Order: sequence, then C-alpha cells, then structure tokens
Amino acid sequence: TWAAFAGDDKDAVVDGDFAVTEDELQPVLKSLLKNKICIVAIHQHMTHEEPRIMFFHYWGRGSAKDLAQAVKGGLLVGGLLKVSSPVR
Repeated sequence: TWAAFAGDDKDAVVDGDFAVTEDELQPVLKSLLKNKICIVAIHQHMTHEEPRIMFFHYWGRGSAKDLAQAVKGGLLVGGLLKVSSPVR
C-alpha cells in the first residue's frame, strides 16, 4: 500500500495502490469513493494465497489536506492504520 502526492497545498494529486483482503476491499473502496477518489483498477498479483489479497490503483485531485484525509480514511476503514495521527 502506498500513496504519492504532487502539486501544492491547494491543487494536488494523489496516486497510489492499496493491498487489502477480500473482506476489506468493499469498505475501503466505499470510503475512498465517498471522498471523490477514483478507482482505476482492481486485480490480483497472486493465486491460491490465504487470505486472498486484492490490489487496486487509485487517484484523486484536490487540496493536499483533503486527499491525505481521504487516503487516511481508507487506511482506517480497512484496519491498515492502527494509530490515528492528525493530517496537518
């Protein structure tokens, strides 16, 4: 799971990839879509692994803070971020 940001505080873009279990996939997608993050592709890298791991690519455009909060929200919903730290 990663995120790359470019631009400035008011006009930024984010591009990234999430790795989630099948059970985490829908809640994370819904969280990102609710925050206007576009889902580009959903796919798998492996076969027969347990638990099943799904990967998806995403991007978004907006203020750097809004984008960071959207990505953080996806991490929190998916249980991928255990400690909630403020986005500054």
